[in-house]
Amino acid sequence: MKAIMIIYNQAHTEKVEYMLDKLGVKGYSLWEDVKGRGSETGVPHLGNHTWPEINKSLLTVIEDDKVDIILEKVKKIDKVNEEVGIRAFVWDILKTV
Repeated sequence: MKAIMIIYNQAHTEKVEYMLDKLGVKGYSLWEDVKGRGSETGVPHLGNHTWPEINKSLLTVIEDDKVDIILEKVKKIDKVNEEVGIRAFVWDILKTV
């Protein structure tokens, strides 16, 4: 099993939810009002007067065979408008309770 964390500008909310629904990903945890800035490109998303945009962060645990599909979909969302911002990170889940 793998965990995927997707951090995205709230403007991508409908696209991310649609992607998960189409791929049959039912379980996830969602954090709203996530602040941050990219390490290389884009503008900060700090939810303040200077940088008003804000992010969301989603964590889901999925079977290994869905990882590449989700990463490809995230790349496609990002390519439409790279300025808006979306990133995905994957790590192994060794055990769960």
